[in-house]
Amino acid sequence: MPGMGELLIILAIVLLIFGAGKLPAIGDALGRSIKNFRRTAGANDEIEVSEKKELSSQKRAELKDSEEDIAEAEVVDSKVRKAAADD
Repeated sequence: MPGMGELLIILAIVLLIFGAGKLPAIGDALGRSIKNFRRTAGANDEIEVSEKKELSSQKRAELKDSEEDIAEAEVVDSKVRKAAADD
């Protein structure tokens, strides 16, 4: 491990190369990289496999109703935009 003097020299060189404005971005990127490395290093290497669950008929009906509502809203929106453009 480098001592305090070596760390100060490294910090001064980095400051000269990148400038003071980029130091926070570099620190942020370095911190995220370390966090991701630790997360993946401690992760389980096994892949979880689970069966797909079928949607119940009630859920399918709700999704279909939602899709119809969205389509209806898009039609109304296009009519309103067209009317506004005509004015």
